[in-house]
Formats: sequence, C-alpha cells, structure tokens
Amino acid sequence: MRIRKWFFASRAVALALVFVVFGAAGALAQVSGYVSNQQDNTVSVIDTATSTVTATVPVGPFPGAITATPDGAFVWVCNTSGASVSVIDTATNAVVAVVPVGPGGPVGIAITPDGAFAYVALFGGGTVQVIDTATLVTTAVVPAGLSASGVVITPNGAFAYVTDTFGSSVSVIATTTNTVIATIPVGDFPGYPAITPDGSFVYVPNQFSDSVSVIATATNTVVATIPTSPMAAQAAVTPNGAFVYVSHLDNGVVSVIATATNTVVASVPISGNPLGLAVTPDGTSVYVANAPNNRVDIIDTTSNTVTGSVPVGVFPTKIAFATTTPPSPTSKEQCKNGGWQTFTNPSFNSQGDCIKYVNSLP
Repeated sequence: MRIRKWFFASRAVALALVFVVFGAAGALAQVSGYVSNQQDNTVSVIDTATSTVTATVPVGPFPGAITATPDGAFVWVCNTSGASVSVIDTATNAVVAVVPVGPGGPVGIAITPDGAFAYVALFGGGTVQVIDTATLVTTAVVPAGLSASGVVITPNGAFAYVTDTFGSSVSVIATTTNTVIATIPVGDFPGYPAITPDGSFVYVPNQFSDSVSVIATATNTVVATIPTSPMAAQAAVTPNGAFVYVSHLDNGVVSVIATATNTVVASVPISGNPLGLAVTPDGTSVYVANAPNNRVDIIDTTSNTVTGSVPVGVFPTKIAFATTTPPSPTSKEQCKNGGWQTFTNPSFNSQGDCIKYVNSLP
C-alpha cells in the first residue's frame, strides 16, 4: 500500500514539474495588430513583439473600420466602397468570408463581448446592421440617425452606442431588442468613440467642435465636455481606464485625457496625419495610423512619446488588436517528424519533450 501511495504521489509531482517546465496552455498568447490600408485594399498584420509586418491580406475596396472577435480568431473589416465586410481568419491571415451589407457604406463596426453578433454602422443608410457571426446572416437593421458612424458596445453586451455624424448625436441601442432607447446630443460631427473598461463612460470625439463629450452610461447624459486640439477623430481607452487617447485629423497630434479629471494632460506630436488608433491589450503602447506617411507610429504610454514606427500599406486608417493562443500538441503523432518544432505554446527542445507534454495531458 505504501508503495502504491508513493507511486501516485511521485507521479503527481512529476506532472506538476512537467507543467512548470513547459508552461500551462494559454501562457504564450500572441498579439497582432491589424491595420486597414484604404488606398491599396489590404490589411497589414503587425507582430507587436517585433514591430514588423508579417502578412498582407487583400480585402475589399476602401477598407476602413476594423475589429477583432473577443477570442482573437477572426478580424472583421468594413469595405466602405464595397458594401461588404471581409472576415479574416487570424490563424491563416486569409479572408474566409465576405458579408454583404447596406444600403450605405459600412464605416463602423463592433462585436458583442460574447462574439455572437457584429454591429455594422452604415453611413449613407443611417442604420446599424446586426449580423450573426456564426451564420453570417443579418438578424436586424436598426435606424440610428442620419449617418451612423462609430460603434462601441458595453462590456456586458447590453447596449451599443452609435455616433450620428451629421446628426451630432449618439444613439443608444438595446441589444436584446435592437431598438434605440435614447438619443444623446453631443458636439458637432462626432467620430469614433471609446468606452471605459467598466462600461461607465463613453468618450465621443467631436471633429468640428474641437472637443470630446463624456457620456455617463448610467443616465445616458453628457457629464463633461473636454476642450481638445482641432479635428478630434477617434478615441481609445487604456485597459486600466485611466487615460483616453484621441487622434486629431490634419493636426499632427494625439491628445491624452486623464479620466479622473477629464482634462488633457499631454499632447503627443505625430509627424503626419493621425487617423485611427488603438491601445495594446497590455496598455504599454498606442498604435496610430499615420495615413499620408503609410506607416503606424507607436506611442509609449509611460513617456507619451513616439518610440518607433512600422511601414504598412497605402493610407492606413484604422487599427485593431487580436490576441490569439498558439496551438498545443494533443497527440504523440504531432510531435514526430519535426512537428515538435512548430509549437510555441509551449515550445519544446526535442521530440521527447513534446511527447512528455502530451503524456502529461489529462
């Protein structure tokens, strides 16, 4: 009996050591930036670890707004002039579906936190088209003012906030019924908004009012208006909710707003024309689409300075990050014939190490 107990105890320790040595599944998540290039109809894929373009994906005409599914498996890109949305499989970086939308050019997109639905803003139609991401079938079309533009969805998935550029307002859509439950006046020509991680506030850049409107989602009212540099275009919030970064068209700056005080605390010069921007999932950097210079500039959020840039396609406009987990081996056969070298989650030093990992699986 003692020998039997010792055997199982030793095996448990050995299994624990295997997981310590090789790492638990999911430990080596990869983050890629997807950049829509409006004038060459492509999407550039940036490896954030090396700041290099690893793939260029052809999509539809005049790609703009872009977003990733919560699991990082797919990236959806609005083809503004093509009345469609391209769906990119991030495992292969190839388009696996083209979803027709319209009428009106698709200019904004957001996906619900459960990944079930995509909300696509149609500028010319003044509507939001709701697409089932599993079937790629439109399940609803919601009127949303004169010219639906940017879309954000609350972290609980209950509401979508949609800017109406010509109507200088924000429509609030209840996702359970897909009806507009509130219309909130904001500044002139609102662009692409951002929502805080806790869902409490929506920050709306007003391009022609040189300001950012702050909407409290609890009351659906504007609780602050922040003066900024001219031509405020797109907002992005850091993962900790402490700061909002705002790009400014034709002004060569990115404003930094402290959410605790709703004041501009820094202005980062950008040599060119900053359009879309996004904060990396770890909050350390902001990637800014520098359209006329065909590159993406990288802002360090600690120093609020540009620390590097990545050449991309022609006229980059919007950016989204996809976080994916590389596959792990599930059978001994996958380890053989050099297969062990293809795995990075975890990585192995030999075929034997790979087989040991497989043997440790439940």
